[in-house]
Amino acid sequence: MKQRIQKTALAFTRWVGSPTSIIIHTILFVGAFFATSEGIIPFDRMLLFLTTIVSLEAIYLSIFIQMTINYTTQ
Repeated sequence: MKQRIQKTALAFTRWVGSPTSIIIHTILFVGAFFATSEGIIPFDRMLLFLTTIVSLEAIYLSIFIQMTINYTTQ
């Protein structure tokens, strides 16, 4: 089980550092701001949602990065 979690952490950090990840994140951010400019979602709701998602992503990313560092230093 531990090796599976380590492999997942390595794969996730590898993916986040890829050009594909940058493109997907950029599309999502542009889409969120486009939705507010078109009146699909109110600006304050979009910011609340976006801030929540980005914060959760940052928390998990920092955990995965630390796991990767721990794995590579063993």
